[in-house]
Amino acid sequence: MKNKTVQSPEKTAGTVSPAAVTRREFLKRMGLAGGGLIVYAGFGGAQAFARAARTGYAGTNVPVDFNAFLKIGTDNRVTCFVGKIEMGQGPITSFAQMVAEELDVLYESVDMVMGDTDRCPWDAGTWGSLSTRHYGVFVKEAAAEAKGVLKQLAAERLQCPPERLVTREGVIFDRNRSGSRLTYGELTKGRVIERHLEDVPALKPVSEYTVSGKPHLRRDSREKVTGQARYSGDIRLPGMVYARIVRPPAHGARRVSVDTAAAEQVDGVQVVRDGELVAVLHRYPDVARQAAERIQAKYVTPQTGINHETIFDHLLKNAPPPAVAGQAGDLQAGQKKAATVVEETYLNSYVAHAPMETHTALAQFENGKMTVWASTQSPFGVQRQVAQAVGLPAEKVRVITPFVGGGFGGKSASAQAVEAARLTRLSGKPVMVMWSREEEFFFDTFRPAAVVKIRGGVDDAGNMVLWDYRVYFAGRRGCENFYEIPHHREQVYGEWRIEPGIHPFAVGPWRAPAANTNVYARDLHINLLAAAAAQDPLEFRLRHLKDPRMRSVLEAVAEKFGYTPARPPSGRGIGIACGIDAETYVAVMAEAAVDENSGAIQVKRLVCAQEMGQVVNPQGATIQMEGCLTMGLGYALAEEMRFDNGRLQDTNFDTYLLPRFSWVPEIETVIVPNTALPPKGGGEPAIVCMGGALATAVHDATGAKLLQLPMTRERVKAALQNRKRA
Repeated sequence: MKNKTVQSPEKTAGTVSPAAVTRREFLKRMGLAGGGLIVYAGFGGAQAFARAARTGYAGTNVPVDFNAFLKIGTDNRVTCFVGKIEMGQGPITSFAQMVAEELDVLYESVDMVMGDTDRCPWDAGTWGSLSTRHYGVFVKEAAAEAKGVLKQLAAERLQCPPERLVTREGVIFDRNRSGSRLTYGELTKGRVIERHLEDVPALKPVSEYTVSGKPHLRRDSREKVTGQARYSGDIRLPGMVYARIVRPPAHGARRVSVDTAAAEQVDGVQVVRDGELVAVLHRYPDVARQAAERIQAKYVTPQTGINHETIFDHLLKNAPPPAVAGQAGDLQAGQKKAATVVEETYLNSYVAHAPMETHTALAQFENGKMTVWASTQSPFGVQRQVAQAVGLPAEKVRVITPFVGGGFGGKSASAQAVEAARLTRLSGKPVMVMWSREEEFFFDTFRPAAVVKIRGGVDDAGNMVLWDYRVYFAGRRGCENFYEIPHHREQVYGEWRIEPGIHPFAVGPWRAPAANTNVYARDLHINLLAAAAAQDPLEFRLRHLKDPRMRSVLEAVAEKFGYTPARPPSGRGIGIACGIDAETYVAVMAEAAVDENSGAIQVKRLVCAQEMGQVVNPQGATIQMEGCLTMGLGYALAEEMRFDNGRLQDTNFDTYLLPRFSWVPEIETVIVPNTALPPKGGGEPAIVCMGGALATAVHDATGAKLLQLPMTRERVKAALQNRKRA
């Protein structure tokens, strides 16, 4: 192959159209898939707005005249299309359960198609533990309407009123005529039908559930355990090439020159230049990497004076005016009533998402259409970004999301997909962009560093009377006060969604954004107040709680743990934390030991209680709780980004420490039942308690206050020294 350098041509002007498909476009696409009944679950007018508002989709560009699409095939199989993606939290299983429940079909007969912009309804993205609690209602109502449509069709065929028909396992029966029955497949044979109901039938009561609420093994588990699961990096196309892109050495660095001559001498290499984008393409990824290393690029790097130690002063100096998240009473009155006031400042470092699968995308431009297989949490967002980048209408861009190997909020941004699309348009070949581990760290959107300042007070009777809470740059999620404190105020100085310039690199959502920081600071401070009041930490919390859902998880975790009261520090090393996230209530108790010579923390036991309303898949919920607790060991004990003047000092797992198998303690979980509430979020809540549970365990074991996360050995030893001097 002849080596060549491709320069960027002028981009073709294109109009980016709305990402959502129209009804006619969708039916046309689905008609190509063969016969069957396409159920177009539709809503209009005030009913549509009310439903969208109830589920959190009002104000977005989601088409509110439909909620989800179902295809019922001639073989009696049901295909459910959702814009959500599967990245390990189990919606591929729970959505199938919801469809099977409301449609009255076998769970095994439901197939899922997820995250394909050509085949699935529009969706904002997969984050915030929203899949089940918000999008799930669309799926269930679509299935309920589908069943209603099928009953209408069966009533016409069987010449009986719909009210006389019952459904079970994909079959409709006339209860008054033995042998009078039709399968869903028989009703839809050879036809594609669009039909509406005036009103969506009522959803099943929980008491009638036979599929939802029952434990189901993850339906992708065998594929993933055996290595058969296909991720973006597993897709192969004829003639595809791999890209290596010239990257800056530091955030804020400006390139002043680039010389690609040496790279162009490598056999089979194609060098592509498009403005700031300089890439090497080759059929083998290692050859592309070696050629890219020959490129000589010079940069001017910034001298900001900001590093991982000075960042907290920088944040405080640049904090915007506060927003009040909650308040009651008068802080001055609370100060006067307080016999003891405890005031502390808590720090939280930058944390990376560090997924096992790095950002990856494969792009192909063929017959005027761009197709991108992307590791992303937001396929429709990627569709718009790619369309804008390459000058195509959005309907000429298809994004397909295979399994995603971890996201945690970090794959909300998907620059690799845009890079792949630009390169394939310029080179004329399918292009795979697979970030290296170093690139993954460099371009990550980190959980922001943050500061929390708390001033709390108790009166002579041990009652909390003062709570002055100020959080800087983490955000408000999880900061709200749920204790009975007469004089309190919670102020938020800057959300994590902020204008660039404050942080030295990009920040973004990291599993329950802000809540990890806020729960850690709040629970350690509550423990300090309990110690000041000479009270047991659990009894102290319950004494100030009226919320029945929070009391239920605290009491459940204490019972499972076998907790006995003691004043901190008791020397036992028992910690406790509780929080609310994604409308789910959670409490964690931890048992830990501290080696005062080395500063090492050994976590011996974790018990977690979670109340999340109705539970679609108890087995999946338990797995998510265990995963959150395990991942939470990382941000609590070891994970932080070190940097100086925009240069990252941790770009691989030799220095950026993730939890090891040897760290994982005995884990026990309790799901507190509450079928009176619809399903709440289950993907993130348990992780928010880990910083607080371990910090309070260390305090109970030693009396030391760990005022910065992560609680490294050096910080533990420093806290022990400060305890001795106090």
